[in-house]
Amino acid sequence: MSTTDRRALIVDAAIELIATQGIRALTHRGIDAGLGLPAGSSSYYFRTKRALIEAIVERITARSRADFIAAQLDLTGPVDPDATARGIASWLDRLLSERRSHLIARHTLILELLSDADLHARLAHSLFSTERARDLFHAMDCADPSATAADFVALIEGAVFDRFAGSRADLAPGSPESVRQLATLLGIFFRGVSLQAGQPRSL
Repeated sequence: MSTTDRRALIVDAAIELIATQGIRALTHRGIDAGLGLPAGSSSYYFRTKRALIEAIVERITARSRADFIAAQLDLTGPVDPDATARGIASWLDRLLSERRSHLIARHTLILELLSDADLHARLAHSLFSTERARDLFHAMDCADPSATAADFVALIEGAVFDRFAGSRADLAPGSPESVRQLATLLGIFFRGVSLQAGQPRSL
């Protein structure tokens, strides 16, 4: 196994460890044991816990970027609010289905790293792109695309958390009902934006 493959294996194991056992379980020893590696193997590649967390942040960010590109979401105009809501809802549903461990690990680390300005900022922006959302709302002729994009990212952050750890955690992803629930929520937001398009943003 190449060094790159071994590093990726360790990082993925670290993400799974956080997701299943919590942040306190994230140790080099725990990773080695989980992968059946000789003691000291993971610390050879990642000398410190911070180095390991930095690699986790990079892994989540890179995977999110790749998934977004693969989804081929068109966030440029003209925009059909309901069709856009369904497209993004389908993407979020796949995220909930295929990357549950990433979502749990990310939220766990966001809280753990509140005092670490650099890593916290990188992690907070690792899943959803405010810049791409701004492009979308610019195409919808929003009075303030940047503020609306920030609101939208906050909405989908909450919607995703609700689905893997909140009151709707029992609604399994990968079903029409799952996509419909997300699309309904997003559709309300998009229709509201459409109605206010071109009008000054008020407090």
